[in-house]
Amino acid sequence: MIPKETVDKIIETSRIEEVVGDFVSLKKRGTSMIGLCPFHNEKTPSFHVSVGKGIFKCFGCGQGGDSVRFIMEHEKATYPEALRYLANKYSIEIEEVENSPEEQAVNDRRESLYIVSGWAAKFFHQQMMETDEGKSIGLSYFKERGFRDDIIKKFELGYSPDIWDALTQQGLKEGYNIQFLEDTGLTIRKDNEKLYDRFRGRVMFPIHSFTGRVIGFGGRTLKTDKAVPKYVNSPESDIYHKSNVLYGLFFAKKSMRDEDNCYLVEGYADVLSVHQAGVENVVASSGTSLTIEQIRMIGRFTKNITILYDGDEAGIKASLRGLDMILEEGLNVKVVNFPDSHDPDSYVQEFGSAAFKTHIEQNKKDFILYKTGILLKDAGNDPIKRAGIIREVVESIAKIPDGIKASVFVRECSSLLQIEERVLISELNKIRLGKIKKDTNSYTPQNNPDTIPISIEPELAGISDTDEKQEREIIRLLLNYGHELVHWDDITDTYIAPYIIANLADVNFENVLCARIIDEYKKQLENGALPSEQDFIKHTDHEIADLAIAMVSSPYILSDNWYAKRKIYVRNESTNLRLTILGGIFHLKKRKVDRILKKIRDDIQAETDSDNQTILMRHYMQVKEVEKGISNFLGSVILK
Repeated sequence: MIPKETVDKIIETSRIEEVVGDFVSLKKRGTSMIGLCPFHNEKTPSFHVSVGKGIFKCFGCGQGGDSVRFIMEHEKATYPEALRYLANKYSIEIEEVENSPEEQAVNDRRESLYIVSGWAAKFFHQQMMETDEGKSIGLSYFKERGFRDDIIKKFELGYSPDIWDALTQQGLKEGYNIQFLEDTGLTIRKDNEKLYDRFRGRVMFPIHSFTGRVIGFGGRTLKTDKAVPKYVNSPESDIYHKSNVLYGLFFAKKSMRDEDNCYLVEGYADVLSVHQAGVENVVASSGTSLTIEQIRMIGRFTKNITILYDGDEAGIKASLRGLDMILEEGLNVKVVNFPDSHDPDSYVQEFGSAAFKTHIEQNKKDFILYKTGILLKDAGNDPIKRAGIIREVVESIAKIPDGIKASVFVRECSSLLQIEERVLISELNKIRLGKIKKDTNSYTPQNNPDTIPISIEPELAGISDTDEKQEREIIRLLLNYGHELVHWDDITDTYIAPYIIANLADVNFENVLCARIIDEYKKQLENGALPSEQDFIKHTDHEIADLAIAMVSSPYILSDNWYAKRKIYVRNESTNLRLTILGGIFHLKKRKVDRILKKIRDDIQAETDSDNQTILMRHYMQVKEVEKGISNFLGSVILK
């Protein structure tokens, strides 16, 4: 268990923009920073980071919280795991208090898999660097490929001994649970008895998570036996999902953001060679077809992808259609081809890093134009094939969400395909219309979670019969201004929070969450304390924390251009806090009074006794006077 004082130190030290910035490319906007939300798919940024408040909030999917909450949600980590991650990031030493037997029993499975994988990476690296077999086979292989010692160490490359169960036996000897060795795929059990190593006799490429922890492995055989697969990868596990992983991303993400570009290659060795050449913003899809999750992961850091192909023309053609996914996500794609018999690894090893960089700059082409050229070359003068190419190229252009960018490619491809621009535009419009119809016909709220269905029936569009909106507004005012002093109506030495609470003493909050926050304010004020927004943002009750974050966050900022360019001064709500605070109080009270009046009217209509009707009428007029006073402040017109 982590002591409270250490937890407080971690939370106080953590900078929200630095923590989130490790995962999301953020840009300054007003007093906030914005980026693409890592929790749901979006092309327009709705993810805001408030440096001053120390929180993040997505106005698309609703996720929000502080640094600890971000790590918990993003890394699917427990609260202690998130704290340890932040402590490690900021070099804060944790001296944990011994866990109780109950807490020790609730052993986190994912953490165990991480620990076993990290240990295995060290085992493989040590075997390669310190044993005769490892040096003569594993280290010799990497040295022959031209990899420097610093790259071998940085990527934790290693070697698995060519023995049936070397890793398994060493793991058991050091006290690691056989179940976790099996669950990570390091150990395989045959016939429920015999245990053997999955990666025996292979050079090892550890695969790191987004945050740098080892989650899986790729192993390459050095044998020439064709019956032995060249590469073997870790199976899917609780910590390793290959469709969500890019090899080298942990080492590339900072450079990707700085260079505003990502080089995408095919294999492990390509990443190592390109990285060693000084081009650090390079990743690989690890031998699998590029997935939408991997594309979105790249999109968090840059909108530009440069694909480095080897000289295999058949492989290039096979991958062209799949790359349309990148266009659909709104990313810009360029392609660089290498001469026959060369891939990025072999090219940089033979010609050096300077020639490699020059080749990239001189040969990169926009993906659409590259694809058009490849397909035209394949079609030759066959009119049927050329017609098919036109259709395929236009389908790719139709994937581009940016209309201006799409129109530029239409013009360029018109020249390459030797066909009139209007014909391409007509075909493009047909494809887009077909997609719209298809999307419309297949729409349901369940398969469109980011879209909020809106009722269009007039009878359902009336005023809400709850006061939730007004109650939430009171919570917003308390959180944002509760710590400021009242400076109106000759009131002094009173904070806004107790002023609001006192003026709403006769109001019962119907929304459960709002009522809980109000009760918390009352309780702390009675004890002589004034709660701050941070008390609620970091509240142990996630529902209260979520509401607090939603109330102190806003996707909108007031543009300086109103005054700078148009000389129009727009009042901020904090300019006249009296109007803002009393407005919130009276709007809520008016809603409550309106309900009381409606109830009395209903009672009068239902009452048959004339004396009782007179009493009810008198009560009605008293409440009406209260409503009149409220409405006079709000500027409403009361009909008698």
